Amino acid sequence: MTELSSSADEAIAAVRAFSRFYTRQIGLLDEGLHRTAFSLTEARVLYELAHRDGLTATELGQDLGLDAGYLSRLLKRFAAQGLVMRTPSAEDGRRHVLALTPAGRAAFAPLDEASRREVGAMLGRLADSDRTALVRAMRTVQRLLGEAPASVRLRPFRPGDTGWIIHRQGRLYAEEYGWDDSFEGLVAGILAGFVASHDPARERGWVAERGDEPVGSIFLMRQSETVAKLRLLYVEAAARGTGTGRQLVETCLAFAREAGYRQVTLWTNDVLVPARRLYENAGFRLTERAPHRSFGTDLVGETWTLDLDARPRDLTPPPVPPDCAA
Repeated sequence: MTELSSSADEAIAAVRAFSRFYTRQIGLLDEGLHRTAFSLTEARVLYELAHRDGLTATELGQDLGLDAGYLSRLLKRFAAQGLVMRTPSAEDGRRHVLALTPAGRAAFAPLDEASRREVGAMLGRLADSDRTALVRAMRTVQRLLGEAPASVRLRPFRPGDTGWIIHRQGRLYAEEYGWDDSFEGLVAGILAGFVASHDPARERGWVAERGDEPVGSIFLMRQSETVAKLRLLYVEAAARGTGTGRQLVETCLAFAREAGYRQVTLWTNDVLVPARRLYENAGFRLTERAPHRSFGTDLVGETWTLDLDARPRDLTPPPVPPDCAA
């Protein structure tokens, strides 16, 4: 058996402590779940059958990770109690699908209501900001432990995003490139200026979200009457390779055209190779390079330019790191 480091031991202890805490919070240690006659597993089976149509026993077992023999015995008991029925599938007579009977739905209803009431009471003790943080943390746990991630959507920049963008860009560039806190100061200055005086008709920002969790951002800011500047593009590690960076850039450029700009420019650094490829695929061309020392390291700064009259190239979604389009 591989010996675990002390940090791994601490992580295991923390997970086990959280598991004990959470099972106590939601009543999993009670003899019957939510003071009913049903166990947790029985309640999960009823929940799936109440919310999904056309399930077979095989599919139900796979989705819940249940032993086939155990699930078969449970379903036979439910059928004997008049809670579940099996009928031939309309599409394939060789398959039998499961469904709750009216009695099964009547038995599930108080269980479902009790669950909603208990969770609602738990969340009702929290302030709105703490409730949001809790839900976001739970979604992070689901994502990290393997549940399929939700799709990414873009929304407009709004109050409350500024601090998050400064924090995430400062943290990630420090972790991934070793940049010091002067980069975080640069991001803070850019956003402070945008918030203080941007023109919504010609300057905007967008945030990419997966569920309620922000995973990226981008801004278009006015440089002159005819030239806009793409700034502060970045994508969280968890959303890279999904086309999120491409989606952010496309949205930004579409608005630039709509706002009447003739050209978009950006400044980045040569170490951000995948992001540079993203700009190139969008039709930007490299127009200037110059070495500089910034953020505690030696870099080569680059200016990229896109003439909006030019037809954009077909975009492919490369794995995009957080990009310094400052």
